[in-house]
Amino acid sequence: MGNDEATGSRLAGRVARAAHEALTLRGHVTAIDVITGLRWSYIRDVETWRQGRADSLERVTAVNAAKMADAVALLREWALARGLVQGESTYVSGGRDRRPLRFTVDGGEEAERAFRVHWFSPELSEARRKRLAEREAQPPDLTVVAPLEPWTCAGCGDTGPHHIMEDDRPHCLTCADMDHLAFLPAGNAALSRRAKKESVLSAVVVQFNRRRKRFERQGILVEEEALARAEEQCLADEEVRLRRRERDRLRREAGDVEFQAELAAEIRRLFPGCPPERAETIALHAGLRGSGRVGRTAAARVLDERAVTLAVVASVRHLDTDYDRLLMAGVPRQDARDRIRDRIDQVLTAWRA
Repeated sequence: MGNDEATGSRLAGRVARAAHEALTLRGHVTAIDVITGLRWSYIRDVETWRQGRADSLERVTAVNAAKMADAVALLREWALARGLVQGESTYVSGGRDRRPLRFTVDGGEEAERAFRVHWFSPELSEARRKRLAEREAQPPDLTVVAPLEPWTCAGCGDTGPHHIMEDDRPHCLTCADMDHLAFLPAGNAALSRRAKKESVLSAVVVQFNRRRKRFERQGILVEEEALARAEEQCLADEEVRLRRRERDRLRREAGDVEFQAELAAEIRRLFPGCPPERAETIALHAGLRGSGRVGRTAAARVLDERAVTLAVVASVRHLDTDYDRLLMAGVPRQDARDRIRDRIDQVLTAWRA
Protein backbone atom coordinates (compact mmCIF):
# COMPACT_ATOMS: atom_id res chain seq x y z
CA MET A 1 0.00 0.00 0.00
CA GLY A 2 1.39 3.40 -0.95
CA ASN A 3 1.78 6.30 1.42
CA ASP A 4 -1.21 8.13 -0.07
CA GLU A 5 -3.44 5.07 0.35
CA ALA A 6 -2.30 4.54 3.92
CA THR A 7 -2.93 8.20 4.75
CA GLY A 8 -6.36 8.04 3.15
CA SER A 9 -7.20 4.90 5.09
CA ARG A 10 -6.19 6.49 8.39
CA LEU A 11 -8.25 9.59 7.62
CA ALA A 12 -11.26 7.44 6.73
CA GLY A 13 -10.99 5.69 10.09
CA ARG A 14 -10.77 8.97 11.98
CA VAL A 15 -13.74 10.41 10.05
CA ALA A 16 -15.76 7.28 10.82
CA ARG A 17 -15.04 7.55 14.55
CA ALA A 18 -15.97 11.23 14.70
CA ALA A 19 -19.14 10.64 12.67
CA HIS A 20 -20.19 7.65 14.77
CA GLU A 21 -19.77 9.64 17.98
CA ALA A 22 -21.91 12.53 16.70
CA LEU A 23 -24.56 10.20 15.29
CA THR A 24 -24.79 8.30 18.58
CA LEU A 25 -25.11 11.46 20.64
CA ARG A 26 -27.45 13.52 18.47
CA GLY A 27 -29.02 11.25 15.86
CA HIS A 28 -27.40 13.14 13.00
CA VAL A 29 -23.94 14.21 11.88
CA THR A 30 -22.62 17.28 10.05
CA ALA A 31 -19.40 18.39 8.42
CA ILE A 32 -18.70 20.56 11.48
CA ASP A 33 -19.00 17.49 13.74
CA VAL A 34 -16.31 15.77 11.69
CA ILE A 35 -13.99 18.78 11.45
CA THR A 36 -14.11 19.34 15.21
CA GLY A 37 -13.97 15.60 15.88
CA LEU A 38 -10.73 15.42 13.90
CA ARG A 39 -9.36 18.29 16.04
CA TRP A 40 -8.76 20.35 12.91
CA SER A 41 -10.85 23.05 14.53
CA TYR A 42 -12.24 23.54 18.01
CA ILE A 43 -15.62 24.61 19.31
CA ARG A 44 -14.21 28.03 20.21
CA ASP A 45 -13.05 28.46 16.59
CA VAL A 46 -16.46 27.46 15.26
CA GLU A 47 -18.05 29.98 17.64
CA THR A 48 -15.76 32.69 16.28
CA TRP A 49 -16.89 31.80 12.76
CA ARG A 50 -20.57 31.67 13.74
CA GLN A 51 -20.24 35.11 15.32
CA GLY A 52 -19.11 36.48 11.95
CA ARG A 53 -15.58 37.19 13.16
CA ALA A 54 -14.00 35.04 10.43
CA ASP A 55 -14.86 35.19 6.72
CA SER A 56 -14.82 31.38 6.44
CA LEU A 57 -14.44 28.28 8.58
CA GLU A 58 -11.25 27.53 6.68
CA ARG A 59 -9.65 30.60 8.30
CA VAL A 60 -9.97 29.04 11.76
CA THR A 61 -9.18 25.46 10.74
CA ALA A 62 -5.75 23.85 10.85
CA VAL A 63 -6.04 22.38 7.33
CA ASN A 64 -6.89 23.84 3.93
CA ALA A 65 -10.14 23.57 1.97
CA ALA A 66 -8.91 20.55 -0.01
CA LYS A 67 -8.30 18.54 3.16
CA MET A 68 -11.66 19.61 4.57
CA ALA A 69 -13.31 18.50 1.32
CA ASP A 70 -11.59 15.10 1.57
CA ALA A 71 -13.06 14.60 5.03
CA VAL A 72 -16.55 15.60 3.85
CA ALA A 73 -16.29 13.18 0.93
CA LEU A 74 -15.30 10.38 3.32
CA LEU A 75 -18.22 11.34 5.55
CA ARG A 76 -20.54 10.99 2.58
CA GLU A 77 -19.19 7.50 1.77
CA TRP A 78 -19.54 6.46 5.40
CA ALA A 79 -23.10 7.81 5.65
CA LEU A 80 -24.31 6.23 2.40
CA ALA A 81 -22.85 2.86 3.39
CA ARG A 82 -24.98 2.96 6.55
CA GLY A 83 -28.16 4.13 4.87
CA LEU A 84 -28.26 7.55 6.53
CA VAL A 85 -30.78 10.06 5.24
CA GLN A 86 -29.42 13.19 3.57
CA GLY A 87 -30.58 16.70 4.38
CA GLU A 88 -29.24 20.21 4.01
CA SER A 89 -29.14 23.27 6.23
CA THR A 90 -28.22 26.92 5.98
CA TYR A 91 -25.65 28.73 8.07
CA VAL A 92 -25.87 32.45 8.82
CA SER A 93 -23.71 34.58 11.09
CA GLY A 94 -24.57 35.83 14.55
CA GLY A 95 -23.54 39.31 13.41
CA ARG A 96 -25.99 42.15 12.84
CA ASP A 97 -25.96 41.61 9.06
CA ARG A 98 -26.95 37.91 9.32
CA ARG A 99 -24.87 37.17 6.23
CA PRO A 100 -24.56 33.58 4.91
CA LEU A 101 -21.51 31.86 6.34
CA ARG A 102 -18.86 30.33 4.10
CA PHE A 103 -16.90 27.19 4.84
CA THR A 104 -14.03 27.85 2.42
CA VAL A 105 -12.19 30.94 1.30
CA ASP A 106 -12.48 30.45 -2.45
CA GLY A 107 -14.77 27.44 -2.97
CA GLY A 108 -17.67 27.58 -5.40
CA GLU A 109 -21.33 26.96 -4.61
CA GLU A 110 -21.12 23.21 -5.27
CA ALA A 111 -18.19 22.86 -2.87
CA GLU A 112 -19.98 24.94 -0.25
CA ARG A 113 -23.14 22.89 -0.59
CA ALA A 114 -21.23 19.69 0.28
CA PHE A 115 -20.39 21.20 3.67
CA ARG A 116 -24.02 22.07 4.38
CA VAL A 117 -25.24 18.48 4.02
CA HIS A 118 -26.47 16.77 7.20
CA TRP A 119 -26.87 13.01 7.63
CA PHE A 120 -29.73 11.68 9.76
CA SER A 121 -30.18 8.29 11.34
CA PRO A 122 -32.81 6.26 9.43
CA GLU A 123 -34.23 5.27 12.81
CA LEU A 124 -35.47 8.83 13.31
CA SER A 125 -39.02 9.53 12.23
CA GLU A 126 -39.59 11.95 9.38
CA ALA A 127 -41.11 14.44 11.83
CA ARG A 128 -38.05 14.18 14.08
CA ARG A 129 -35.69 14.69 11.12
CA LYS A 130 -37.70 17.72 10.08
CA ARG A 131 -37.47 19.23 13.56
CA LEU A 132 -33.71 18.68 13.68
CA ALA A 133 -33.27 20.22 10.24
CA GLU A 134 -35.37 23.25 11.23
CA ARG A 135 -33.35 23.67 14.40
CA GLU A 136 -30.09 23.60 12.46
CA ALA A 137 -31.49 26.10 9.95
CA GLN A 138 -32.46 28.59 12.63
CA PRO A 139 -30.11 31.57 12.67
CA PRO A 140 -27.95 31.73 15.78
CA ASP A 141 -28.58 34.31 18.44
CA LEU A 142 -27.19 37.73 17.71
CA THR A 143 -23.81 37.73 19.43
CA VAL A 144 -22.39 40.78 21.16
CA VAL A 145 -18.80 40.71 22.39
CA ALA A 146 -17.49 42.25 25.60
CA PRO A 147 -13.92 42.83 24.33
CA LEU A 148 -10.82 42.46 26.46
CA GLU A 149 -8.71 44.81 24.34
CA PRO A 150 -9.31 48.44 23.28
CA TRP A 151 -11.32 48.68 20.08
CA THR A 152 -12.80 51.29 17.76
CA CYS A 153 -16.23 51.28 16.13
CA ALA A 154 -16.03 51.04 12.33
CA GLY A 155 -19.07 53.29 12.07
CA CYS A 156 -18.53 56.26 14.38
CA GLY A 157 -14.95 55.79 15.54
CA ASP A 158 -16.06 55.66 19.19
CA THR A 159 -15.74 52.75 21.60
CA GLY A 160 -17.76 51.13 24.39
CA PRO A 161 -18.22 48.05 26.60
CA HIS A 162 -19.72 45.93 23.78
CA HIS A 163 -19.51 45.54 20.03
CA ILE A 164 -21.21 43.45 17.36
CA MET A 165 -19.79 42.39 14.01
CA GLU A 166 -21.21 43.76 10.77
CA ASP A 167 -19.48 43.42 7.40
CA ASP A 168 -16.58 41.72 9.23
CA ARG A 169 -15.96 44.85 11.33
CA PRO A 170 -16.91 45.76 14.92
CA HIS A 171 -19.71 48.24 15.47
CA CYS A 172 -20.87 49.82 18.71
CA LEU A 173 -24.42 49.16 19.88
CA THR A 174 -25.47 52.70 18.98
CA CYS A 175 -24.44 52.26 15.35
CA ALA A 176 -26.08 48.82 15.35
CA ASP A 177 -29.37 50.31 16.70
CA MET A 178 -29.15 48.15 19.82
CA ASP A 179 -28.25 50.72 22.46
CA HIS A 180 -31.80 50.65 23.88
CA LEU A 181 -31.30 47.12 25.20
CA ALA A 182 -30.63 46.38 28.88
CA PHE A 183 -27.93 43.96 30.03
CA LEU A 184 -29.08 40.96 32.10
CA PRO A 185 -26.12 39.08 33.65
CA ALA A 186 -26.01 35.29 33.45
CA GLY A 187 -26.96 33.32 36.55
CA ASN A 188 -30.76 33.12 36.55
CA ALA A 189 -31.75 30.72 33.79
CA ALA A 190 -35.50 31.15 34.20
CA LEU A 191 -35.33 34.94 34.15
CA SER A 192 -32.99 34.94 31.12
CA ARG A 193 -35.19 32.50 29.21
CA ARG A 194 -38.36 34.48 29.85
CA ALA A 195 -36.78 37.86 29.18
CA LYS A 196 -35.45 36.62 25.84
CA LYS A 197 -38.87 35.20 24.93
CA GLU A 198 -40.60 38.48 25.79
CA SER A 199 -38.06 40.63 23.92
CA VAL A 200 -38.52 41.25 20.20
CA LEU A 201 -34.80 42.02 19.83
CA SER A 202 -32.18 40.29 21.97
CA ALA A 203 -28.53 39.29 21.85
CA VAL A 204 -26.16 37.01 23.73
CA VAL A 205 -23.15 38.72 25.32
CA VAL A 206 -19.91 36.71 25.32
CA GLN A 207 -16.34 37.35 26.38
CA PHE A 208 -13.16 35.47 25.53
CA ASN A 209 -11.60 33.54 28.42
CA ARG A 210 -7.84 33.54 27.82
CA ARG A 211 -7.20 30.73 30.28
CA ARG A 212 -9.79 28.37 28.81
CA LYS A 213 -9.27 29.76 25.29
CA ARG A 214 -12.96 30.03 24.47
CA PHE A 215 -15.83 32.52 24.42
CA GLU A 216 -18.02 32.32 27.50
CA ARG A 217 -21.52 33.65 27.97
CA GLN A 218 -21.77 36.72 30.20
CA GLY A 219 -25.49 37.40 29.89
CA ILE A 220 -28.02 38.75 27.39
CA LEU A 221 -29.23 42.08 26.08
CA VAL A 222 -33.03 42.47 26.10
CA GLU A 223 -35.62 45.22 25.96
CA GLU A 224 -36.26 46.81 29.36
CA GLU A 225 -40.03 46.22 29.15
CA ALA A 226 -39.40 42.54 28.41
CA LEU A 227 -37.11 42.25 31.41
CA ALA A 228 -39.75 43.78 33.68
CA ARG A 229 -42.40 41.31 32.45
CA ALA A 230 -40.03 38.39 32.93
CA GLU A 231 -39.26 39.44 36.50
CA GLU A 232 -42.99 39.52 37.31
CA GLN A 233 -43.46 36.02 35.86
CA CYS A 234 -40.57 34.62 37.88
CA LEU A 235 -41.90 36.07 41.14
CA ALA A 236 -45.31 34.50 40.47
CA ASP A 237 -44.08 30.89 40.26
CA GLU A 238 -40.86 30.85 42.31
CA GLU A 239 -42.04 28.01 44.61
CA VAL A 240 -42.99 25.80 41.65
CA ARG A 241 -39.58 26.30 40.07
CA LEU A 242 -37.80 25.41 43.34
CA ARG A 243 -39.64 22.07 43.51
CA ARG A 244 -38.87 21.40 39.85
CA ARG A 245 -35.16 22.11 40.37
CA GLU A 246 -35.06 19.60 43.23
CA ARG A 247 -36.68 16.90 41.07
CA ASP A 248 -34.22 17.63 38.27
CA ARG A 249 -31.29 17.37 40.70
CA LEU A 250 -32.41 13.94 41.90
CA ARG A 251 -32.92 12.79 38.32
CA ARG A 252 -29.40 13.94 37.32
CA GLU A 253 -27.87 12.17 40.30
CA ALA A 254 -29.63 8.94 39.33
CA GLY A 255 -28.35 9.36 35.76
CA ASP A 256 -24.79 9.83 37.00
CA VAL A 257 -24.97 6.65 39.08
CA GLU A 258 -26.24 4.67 36.10
CA PHE A 259 -23.53 6.05 33.79
CA GLN A 260 -20.75 5.41 36.31
CA ALA A 261 -21.92 1.80 36.68
CA GLU A 262 -21.85 1.38 32.89
CA LEU A 263 -18.40 2.96 32.75
CA ALA A 264 -17.08 0.62 35.47
CA ALA A 265 -18.49 -2.39 33.60
CA GLU A 266 -16.79 -1.26 30.38
CA ILE A 267 -13.48 -0.82 32.23
CA ARG A 268 -13.76 -4.38 33.54
CA ARG A 269 -14.56 -5.63 30.03
CA LEU A 270 -11.51 -3.93 28.49
CA PHE A 271 -9.27 -4.67 31.48
CA PRO A 272 -10.51 -7.93 33.07
CA GLY A 273 -7.48 -7.98 35.38
CA CYS A 274 -8.40 -4.63 36.93
CA PRO A 275 -9.73 -5.15 40.48
CA PRO A 276 -13.49 -4.46 40.56
CA GLU A 277 -13.19 -1.88 43.33
CA ARG A 278 -10.49 -0.06 41.34
CA ALA A 279 -12.72 -0.02 38.24
CA GLU A 280 -15.52 1.51 40.31
CA THR A 281 -13.14 4.12 41.75
CA ILE A 282 -11.93 5.07 38.27
CA ALA A 283 -15.51 5.36 36.99
CA LEU A 284 -16.58 7.45 39.99
CA HIS A 285 -13.61 9.80 39.61
CA ALA A 286 -13.66 10.13 35.80
CA GLY A 287 -17.44 10.44 35.52
CA LEU A 288 -17.97 13.08 38.20
CA ARG A 289 -20.41 15.73 36.95
CA GLY A 290 -18.78 19.09 36.29
CA SER A 291 -15.25 17.74 36.71
CA GLY A 292 -14.19 18.24 33.09
CA ARG A 293 -12.39 14.90 33.27
CA VAL A 294 -12.14 12.46 30.40
CA GLY A 295 -15.14 10.50 31.69
CA ARG A 296 -17.37 13.53 31.05
CA THR A 297 -16.35 13.90 27.41
CA ALA A 298 -18.81 13.15 24.63
CA ALA A 299 -16.77 10.10 23.59
CA ALA A 300 -16.78 8.64 27.10
CA ARG A 301 -20.54 9.15 27.40
CA VAL A 302 -21.00 6.68 24.55
CA LEU A 303 -18.34 4.40 26.12
CA ASP A 304 -15.86 4.93 23.31
CA GLU A 305 -13.00 2.45 23.85
CA ARG A 306 -10.27 5.06 23.48
CA ALA A 307 -11.90 7.47 25.93
CA VAL A 308 -12.43 4.70 28.51
CA THR A 309 -8.79 3.65 28.13
CA LEU A 310 -7.66 7.24 28.66
CA ALA A 311 -9.59 7.32 31.95
CA VAL A 312 -7.82 4.15 33.08
CA VAL A 313 -4.44 5.49 31.99
CA ALA A 314 -5.02 8.69 33.97
CA SER A 315 -5.74 6.69 37.11
CA VAL A 316 -2.67 4.48 36.68
CA ARG A 317 -0.48 7.52 36.02
CA HIS A 318 -1.39 9.16 39.32
CA LEU A 319 -1.78 6.12 41.58
CA ASP A 320 0.67 3.51 40.26
CA THR A 321 3.67 5.58 39.15
CA ASP A 322 5.98 8.32 40.43
CA TYR A 323 4.39 10.88 38.12
CA ASP A 324 3.06 13.23 40.81
CA ARG A 325 6.36 13.15 42.74
CA LEU A 326 8.26 13.94 39.56
CA LEU A 327 6.05 16.97 38.94
CA MET A 328 6.57 18.17 42.51
CA ALA A 329 10.32 17.81 41.99
CA GLY A 330 10.12 20.21 39.05
CA VAL A 331 10.41 17.69 36.22
CA PRO A 332 8.69 19.03 33.06
CA ARG A 333 5.36 17.36 32.44
CA GLN A 334 6.31 15.71 29.15
CA ASP A 335 9.60 14.43 30.56
CA ALA A 336 7.74 13.02 33.55
CA ARG A 337 5.29 11.22 31.26
CA ASP A 338 8.16 9.76 29.24
CA ARG A 339 9.76 8.39 32.40
CA ILE A 340 6.67 6.58 33.63
CA ARG A 341 5.38 5.32 30.27
CA ASP A 342 6.90 1.84 30.70
CA ARG A 343 5.29 1.47 34.11
CA ILE A 344 1.89 2.41 32.72
CA ASP A 345 2.30 -0.18 29.94
CA GLN A 346 3.18 -2.83 32.53
CA VAL A 347 0.03 -2.18 34.56
CA LEU A 348 -2.23 -2.04 31.51
CA THR A 349 -0.74 -5.26 30.11
CA ALA A 350 -1.36 -7.02 33.42
CA TRP A 351 -4.93 -5.75 33.61
CA ARG A 352 -5.67 -6.82 30.03
CA ALA A 353 -4.55 -10.39 30.75
